[in-house]
Amino acid sequence: MGDLYRRNVGIVLCNSNNLVLWCERKDLRGQWQFPQGGIENGELFVDAAKRELREETSVVSVELVATIDAPLKYDFPPKIAARFNKKGQAMNWVLFRFVGDESEINLKTSEPEFRSWKWVDIDEAPKKIVEFKKVVYSKMVEIFRPYLKKDL
Repeated sequence: MGDLYRRNVGIVLCNSNNLVLWCERKDLRGQWQFPQGGIENGELFVDAAKRELREETSVVSVELVATIDAPLKYDFPPKIAARFNKKGQAMNWVLFRFVGDESEINLKTSEPEFRSWKWVDIDEAPKKIVEFKKVVYSKMVEIFRPYLKKDL
């Protein structure tokens, strides 16, 4: 992987109805995504996922359901690549089950990244994510979908 790709973790949080938390970016109105963030040196990606989820949504009441251990890569558009000085991101993914009360979800954090949130079916994500992330989101959904069957 080298230094071409930024180490990153994506977080899928599902509720008791097997819907997933979908967040609207604060800086780009109308663009939705899952919480995500960089993995710090020496940090395990599951720990990074818990940290990023807490930092971005205030959520801490979670149970680990599944992970994607082999990073899924995507390339940044040129403007974003220049900002990060990386070709793209190599994302590990974590699926958590939310075991708290919805009042725990608070996007008004010290450094807000999202303006709003909603629960959606996981199959909506690849259809609505920004184009350069579609392949990674589609693969992630393929892997996590069996954990989100409606009859669980």
